[in-house]
This record gives sequence, C-alpha cells and structure tokens, in this order.
Amino acid sequence: MEMFSAIRNSTTGLAIFAVVTAGMIALTQVATSERIEHNVREAEAKALYEILPRDSIDNDLLENTTEFVAPTLLGHERPAKAYRALRDGTVAAVILPVVAPDGYSGNIQLIVGINADSTLAGVRVLAHKETPGLGDKVELKKSDWLLGFDGKTMHGDTDSSWAVKKDGGQFDQFTGATITPRAVVNAVGRAIRYFRSNRAALLGLGEEVAEHGN
Repeated sequence: MEMFSAIRNSTTGLAIFAVVTAGMIALTQVATSERIEHNVREAEAKALYEILPRDSIDNDLLENTTEFVAPTLLGHERPAKAYRALRDGTVAAVILPVVAPDGYSGNIQLIVGINADSTLAGVRVLAHKETPGLGDKVELKKSDWLLGFDGKTMHGDTDSSWAVKKDGGQFDQFTGATITPRAVVNAVGRAIRYFRSNRAALLGLGEEVAEHGN
C-alpha cells in the first residue's frame, strides 16, 4: 500500500508540475509573441519611412492600407497589406511587402515602394538569413546596393536589362555572391509587374485588388 501511495503522490506531483510548466510556457509565448509583433511593426514602420519620408507624404502609412493575396508574384499565400502614400488627396505611391523565396539561405523579406508612374521609390530588406560578409550586403547598413533601385522601372515584363550583370542585366552582383542579389532583383521585378496589373486597385481608383493567381 505504501508503494502505491508513493506512486500516486509522485504521479500527482508530476501532473501538477506539468500543468504549471505548461502554463508558464504559454504565458511566455504570449508575452514573447506580443513583443516580437511590436518589434516587427517598429522595424516595418522605420523601413517604410526610409522609402517614403514622413515629410514627403500627407498621411500615416500604417493607417492607409489595402489587403491582397498574391502567391505567385509577391509570395503571399495569406492576406498581406499594401501601404498607400497620399499627396494632395491622391495615392502617389504604394509600398508592397514581397517575399523572395530563392535567396541563398532561404526567404528574403522585402518591401518595395512603387510610385504611381511605376518607377521605384525604394527597396528595403526586412529580414533574411544570407551569409554574413557576402549576401548580407542587401542590408543598407552593410552596403548602398539597394539604393541602385531608386527611380528605376522595368520596360515591359520581359525587360532583359532587369537582371544582375552576370545574367546580362544592369544590376551589380556581390563579389563572391550572385544568388542573393539575383533573388532580390527578380523579386522587385515581380513587384513592379504586380503593381502594373493591379495599378487601379492599388491606387484606389475603384477596382478590387486581385486576390488569386498573381
């Protein structure tokens, strides 16, 4: 009987420990996820206003958005937000979140600012896992390479110059690293194509943003 009592007490103790531990893990996850979400929003806002400075537009970018789903061109299977920049009451530019799935070490998360005339307002990388000292030159703090997109646009969907120089295009690759810049160049090109296909909707001119197949 003493043995059974000891086993029962041990089992009860383990069960209580498991419940308490699970509760602590759950609370930690909630607190961590909220902190991560806040940090992501702060980083996103900082990057948005690097592309379109606050004093160059008339609205809060985080408060003027439209949702879209674009798995093929922009890499979003679930609804994502496009940010609209207003000047004199009209949408002058949008910023699209884009996923480059073909980075050297995985996905590269970008935001791409596109003016109403389809020229680029700017490009920023939000997150990546590229090789330090090589692929991480997509970070503005490591290199000014991203600034090479400013003001550029694609001349049609089959513009052969929209590529890294190794592929016959206009954009520099990194010394010892071609895959990362190629992935970014291609992703930005897809963003321009998506913008052109959905220009009226993204600029708030009355059409619905395409949700599937783009």
